[in-house]
Amino acid sequence: MIKIIKYSDKNFNTNLEKIINLKRLQSSTIELKVKKILNDIKKNKDEALFKYAKKFDNIKDPSNNLRVKPNEIKKAKNLCSTNSIKALKLAASRIERFHKKQMPKNTFYKDKEGMNIKTRWLPLERAGVYAPGGKASYPSSVLMSAIPAKVAGVNEIIMTVPSSGEINPLSLVAAELCGIKKIFRVGGAQAIGALTYGTETIDPVDVIVGPGNQWVAEAKKQVVRDVKIDMFAGPSEILIVADKYNNSEWVAYDMLAQSEHDESAQSILITDNETFANDVSKNIKSFIKTSNRSEIIKESINRNGLIIIIKDLKKSYNLINEIAPEHLSLMFKNAQKIEKNITNAGVIFIGKWTPEAMGDYILGPSHVLPTNGASKNSSGLSVYNFIKKISSIRNNQKTIKTLGPSASIIAECEGLDAHAKSIQVRLNGK
Repeated sequence: MIKIIKYSDKNFNTNLEKIINLKRLQSSTIELKVKKILNDIKKNKDEALFKYAKKFDNIKDPSNNLRVKPNEIKKAKNLCSTNSIKALKLAASRIERFHKKQMPKNTFYKDKEGMNIKTRWLPLERAGVYAPGGKASYPSSVLMSAIPAKVAGVNEIIMTVPSSGEINPLSLVAAELCGIKKIFRVGGAQAIGALTYGTETIDPVDVIVGPGNQWVAEAKKQVVRDVKIDMFAGPSEILIVADKYNNSEWVAYDMLAQSEHDESAQSILITDNETFANDVSKNIKSFIKTSNRSEIIKESINRNGLIIIIKDLKKSYNLINEIAPEHLSLMFKNAQKIEKNITNAGVIFIGKWTPEAMGDYILGPSHVLPTNGASKNSSGLSVYNFIKKISSIRNNQKTIKTLGPSASIIAECEGLDAHAKSIQVRLNGK
């Protein structure tokens, strides 16, 4: 079942690295297959796209059925309960409200040398949202991916979703809530290729966001020179730091909540009490039996699940920063005291009343977050993924006279004679 190791063990670092890296290994076979698909889409456009839609998305007539029709969205609403739509609307309003607070303001700067700099923030023109639809369909991911783009002012959002012939009705409702007009039944590397290079059916976008499987992650990695992406996201993960005063059943379910995403998902617990560790382990084993995704959870826990026993939880921040988890849950007394020492985490949940599952749906920040240690240098999805800035600079003669000599000297030091002359002719001019 779940592995339990001690921080004090002589071979702790070796064992931890082995478990962490097992999840992060990328198949070279997938890499080559993805490359072939992307090149095919780039070269043959719709011809290749339709071929893969038939093969992987079970679309018998892609030329007519690849794009979701307006009446299908209307039918989807009728298939959803009133309560589910109401809950989705509440989540959407909270996510939108949070992201509006993130929007940067245009700035204007003027100095005593007469230089004026105006910086404007502008939205990207078109965004592609990849909505998961493989092991499970996530309407929440549609909201979490598209609402930041909407808030940023993106002109058009295009959504692709693997269908296997069907799309979750609530995902279509979520798309409509976000103002998405173009939805296509296509997933995997072929969706990333179509959004990147464009086909006769799908327009190319400026940025691609949204979580996906390892095929999607690899495709994003390969197209990064041609399109902006949100991050190199892999299977989901959580790191929980909890003391013995927590409810072991609650913690077990927090770990299972992450493991049920995917066989490659990872759930790790750090605790200072061996009895508590064993109780959590027993509850995990028991609860798996009643889960409707028991086989996925069992595989995830057996391969990637881990409990670490450490002497002092207040000193766990070094270990946390090394693992750099997607989700971090701190459930011990005075957890806020170590929060300032945590520099590597996608998002931090503090206290037993803030389960990560709430963050997945309704708290506000996007749940599209860096995985596989990427929180060491990346942040979660936000409005910043969908905007760019342009600075406009205006000098006067005083600026050239005051700053020009120093700029000219630097140009000469770099051996760029024309640069220096461009400044010098103005220094001598009137």
